[in-house]
Amino acid sequence: MTDSIPIHIAVEDFLSEMVLRVMLEQSGRQFAVGACLGRTGFGYLKKNIASFNKAARGIPFIILADLDQTECPPILINKWLPVPKNNNLLFRIAVREVESWLLAHRKAFAGFLGIRKSLIPSHPDELEDPKRVLIEMTARSRKRQLRESIIPAPGSTAKIGPDYNGALISFVQNRWDVQEAAMRSPSLSRAFDAVRTFQPVY
Repeated sequence: MTDSIPIHIAVEDFLSEMVLRVMLEQSGRQFAVGACLGRTGFGYLKKNIASFNKAARGIPFIILADLDQTECPPILINKWLPVPKNNNLLFRIAVREVESWLLAHRKAFAGFLGIRKSLIPSHPDELEDPKRVLIEMTARSRKRQLRESIIPAPGSTAKIGPDYNGALISFVQNRWDVQEAAMRSPSLSRAFDAVRTFQPVY
């Protein structure tokens, strides 16, 4: 049995954390996740990425951030980390948001919502606003609890529903297959390949 690879993770929110944990679990590798840092939006990651890069000399780090409105992943990476990246730092970008990676497993997400698979976009990395599309898809669901969890309440100024992360975390834990989703999301495919082939250097 091979030794496990210790690794810290840093994410924007709880949903991204679960996505990353499931990716590591499904990678076929033995990862031992230590600390999970962040969960407070991209600002914390951007502010601390230089520190993560230095810390990776001692223990590997994997960071997951959304591309959002930045033109492409290389531009975001160079903007956040203008110095050479340590070999033990995996810095992956979801195009344009981690929600596109969930939508990429079309069959599973359609089953989760109870809608036709044909309603789920075929190329989620090309969506300008995956979160909005996901909420629109949920509005078609007959599952009242899901709608109330994911969709903002009428009149609310919130962009997401009261248990948005909880509902989607349940999907990721119980239904999401990374390899299947990677077939429709190039950014997820690249991230998953990086995880599966990662070899720490000490």
